[in-house]
Amino acid sequence: MSAKALIVVDIQNDFCPGGALAVAGGDEIVPLVNALIGAFDHVVLTQDWHPAGHSSFASTHPGRQPFETIDMPYGPQTLWPDHCVQGTRGADFHPGLDWTKAQLVIRKGFRPDIDSYSAFFENDHTTPTGLAGYLKERGILDLAFVGLATDYCVAYSALDAVRAGFSATVELDACRAIDLGGSLEAMTRRMAEAGVTLA
Repeated sequence: MSAKALIVVDIQNDFCPGGALAVAGGDEIVPLVNALIGAFDHVVLTQDWHPAGHSSFASTHPGRQPFETIDMPYGPQTLWPDHCVQGTRGADFHPGLDWTKAQLVIRKGFRPDIDSYSAFFENDHTTPTGLAGYLKERGILDLAFVGLATDYCVAYSALDAVRAGFSATVELDACRAIDLGGSLEAMTRRMAEAGVTLA
């Protein structure tokens, strides 16, 4: 088997059209992602998995609105609409996603007091998900990333992959972005400067 893995990031109902935090065109990537899943021996999925009342939800902070930024103990935090709440349809994978081949599902954002964009670390950048150890123990060091959203969970995952010693490629055609205040351009530049391959 190949020492490469496909990391499929957060292709969940709430991030697709009609969802609570919909990414424009988020569902358009599903056929391409499915084709890539079929081409890889190793597939890992990430799943946003928030408890109700999560600290990253604007509704948890009286007087605050979605997409405002507040200071948390671990740094600045964008406030989001309630999304991907554990056990809800919004947290489910998109029904068209061929997820059954996945060998591992990394759930993130389940700690009530800290958000998690990266597949590798919570937003404090120190609390690990265990993904790096899983991959290294299996001898998998070359990673390709697809999913939602390019400028948040995909980008932070790819950046952390490089920091953890992996080779990282982001397949841009199989991603879609939120692009909040120029975030797509900023994160694309950060990825390129960090050594992430943008394909």
